[in-house]
Amino acid sequence: MKKVPAVLALFLFISSVALAQVKSPEQFLGYKLGARYTPHFNIVNYCKQVAEAAPQMVKLEQYGTTNEGRPLLLLYVTAPANLARLEEIRQNNLRLAGMANDKMAPDEKAPAILWLSYNVHGNETSSSEAAMLTLYELVNPANTKTKEWLQHTVVIIDPCINPDGRDRYVNWFNSVVGKNANPQPFTREHSEPWPGGRPNHYYFDLNRDWAWQTQVETQQRIIKYNQWLPQVHVDYHEQYYNNPYYFAPAAEPYHEVITGWQREFQTIIGKNNAKYFDENGWLFFTKERFDLFYPSYGDTYPLYKGAIGMTYEQGGHSRGGAAVINRDGDTLTLWDRLYHHFTTGMSTIEATAQNAPKVVSEFKKYYDKARTTPPGDFKAYVIKADEGNKIMRLKELLDRNGIRWAEANNGSLTGINYFTGKNEPVKTNNRDIVINANQPNANLVKVLFERNSRLSDTVTYDITAWSVPFVYGLTTYGMANYITGVVNSQPADRDTLFTTPKESTVAWIVRWNGLNSVQFLSTILQQKVKVRYAEQPFKSGNEEFDKGTLIITRTSNQGIASSLNKIINDAARKAGIAYTQVASSFVDKGFDFGSEKVHGMKAPRIGLLAGDGVNSLGMGEVWHFFDVQIGYPLNVIWANDLSKNNLRELDVLIMPDGNYRFLADKQMNEALKDWVTNGGRLIALESAVGQLSAADWGIKSKKGDDDKDKDDKKEDYSALRRYENRERDFIPGYNPGSIYKVELDNSHPLAFGYDDAYYTLKQDPTIYEFFKELGWNVGVIKKDNQVAGFVGSKLKDKLKDGLLFGVQDMGEGNVIYLADDPLFRSFWENGKLLFSNAVFMVGQ
Repeated sequence: MKKVPAVLALFLFISSVALAQVKSPEQFLGYKLGARYTPHFNIVNYCKQVAEAAPQMVKLEQYGTTNEGRPLLLLYVTAPANLARLEEIRQNNLRLAGMANDKMAPDEKAPAILWLSYNVHGNETSSSEAAMLTLYELVNPANTKTKEWLQHTVVIIDPCINPDGRDRYVNWFNSVVGKNANPQPFTREHSEPWPGGRPNHYYFDLNRDWAWQTQVETQQRIIKYNQWLPQVHVDYHEQYYNNPYYFAPAAEPYHEVITGWQREFQTIIGKNNAKYFDENGWLFFTKERFDLFYPSYGDTYPLYKGAIGMTYEQGGHSRGGAAVINRDGDTLTLWDRLYHHFTTGMSTIEATAQNAPKVVSEFKKYYDKARTTPPGDFKAYVIKADEGNKIMRLKELLDRNGIRWAEANNGSLTGINYFTGKNEPVKTNNRDIVINANQPNANLVKVLFERNSRLSDTVTYDITAWSVPFVYGLTTYGMANYITGVVNSQPADRDTLFTTPKESTVAWIVRWNGLNSVQFLSTILQQKVKVRYAEQPFKSGNEEFDKGTLIITRTSNQGIASSLNKIINDAARKAGIAYTQVASSFVDKGFDFGSEKVHGMKAPRIGLLAGDGVNSLGMGEVWHFFDVQIGYPLNVIWANDLSKNNLRELDVLIMPDGNYRFLADKQMNEALKDWVTNGGRLIALESAVGQLSAADWGIKSKKGDDDKDKDDKKEDYSALRRYENRERDFIPGYNPGSIYKVELDNSHPLAFGYDDAYYTLKQDPTIYEFFKELGWNVGVIKKDNQVAGFVGSKLKDKLKDGLLFGVQDMGEGNVIYLADDPLFRSFWENGKLLFSNAVFMVGQ
């Protein structure tokens, strides 16, 4: 028998003592998990305690901070030998994916990396409780199984993706629950108030933000995710309390780039989960409801990054409270919910550890194939630069997702134009960019840029079209061959955009062509700069300017003349835009700056409705747009508190998607009309347009074509439906989210900055009749204008020859109708200028 060296013996002794000091969640918190909800700060404290007590097995890292200042954490848990070389394992994993900066060959015998993400929806709270139990059992000295698994895996735990949403729910629930939870589902503790804990601070659904990364939590998390690229990722959720547990394999449709191995390993893990659920007599379901298609989920995004991405759904949700009686008469407790999540977590780690060599080798194959034989119809994509900053914003999206791009060379090529569908010549210059498909993220490129997605099943959980060229409104060509370019060239220094202000300057001219123009306007309006805009195109010197161009004259700003140069220069630098200085208000073509065709612009006082009946996600998009993206002041008002008094303090009122009870109040409805008539501007989005239509404001919903020759029809058997097909019977009238071409009247201020077409994401069957008088049909869809995505057969004929974006003149004011959401999830970049026009341009 060999003697253990003294140094090693001492190390083992110290390690055993340290592990013995690791407290269980119950020991640390003072109550059994499931007895109550744990506030986020105590989840953080428990994670710190485990990391401090077991430093040879656990590394704790804060990777970010939420909008409300709460820490975002990762815990790396593995065997001591693995933890000692954690950075080496990470670098090796990037080598496996072909993304490391060095030229070293990867080690395929490395441990598998498994990432567990908890509590992305704040009111799906059991998973963060389960995260603490999972963490403890991984380091618990008495649990020998987990020590064996950790020899072959690195487990990364994010205990709470959405701390702000979680605490919004937990703090409310703890304030209304009694000494004992009431399981009756009709009691108040099962009905959380608006806006609910599901979204983050700005009311965004973080589970739909993985690819787009519009929110700070996602942006910070994806940096770490792309530094690790796990082979397995699990996203923990809750569904409504009457549902049993769901785990992989997922439902169809699977996106076509998902590999056979990714499908197979979902089944391997699913069967392992089922083994433990069967042993305990717990119900579950698989292969239903939760598909793998839309690219921005916590299961699909990892799949398009080479991982086995999965969603696990426990019954419960906010309606579950701490205990609830379900439809079977059983009481589902918080302990039940968290323990089910704990069980699938342990099972997934076990299955990954048992198959680690295969998991790692298939991960490498995924990326090898991506680089050598990328999927899709095109070998490369050419994206033409715009006049504004959409191309810059697209570059930011590509960089965040690790997608390699290049600046184009000057040249002539031929490719398929995304907007016309035709093979056309294209001239490129170094402002345009090229994306070659033969790169590690080839699958993600294919998914994000596909013009039409192929659906294996039309019953989908989310939108079916998201093609980046339409999202950004950037002319794009699909190419048959790879293109040579300079990879990831850096933009020019912003200081080169600006010139030294001249004493002879009469006016500063800023083009209105993108979000950076809006950011510039927001900044100068708040500094009391008086701004004008051109209704018609004009030419000054050798430069031509389009409709909507901003004009700041020295004459109009005498009161701040001494600081005007600095204000404009600072605002332009902040927004990253160029301006033109002119020495005369006389123009060579068009209308001079003193013309009535050049309108003065007032800094609007803006109100946004919130509260009961308002769609919190839709309201959050608007709130985030003003607060974060353009930095313009906004007055958020409870919809139930809207009155004549607060209307007097507003120039613009925004009604997000929602159900507004005050429109049924004749007195308040008339007061709102009077406010508009006296110069107010009302902006209605999505279902709010339908609400105004029903309240007889002047816009009318377009009815479908009446059936012709009904009397000539024979017996109608369409009502004879089969019960087993009940989920599919609604498909002919279903529009989960498809892209339509909208034809624009870009002579109207609502469409300034656009060509004659815009591409909208349509998610419902509603369109409106054309205005015959006292209104402007600014954005309409005509026949056969569907571009991408799935639309049910009954809707295809209905969605034509109707109004989507319009302006109704009412006395001195206007009502602006935006029937589709131009700010959808904040990733629909091309709609942001349209919304800005509604706020700043129309009615000025």
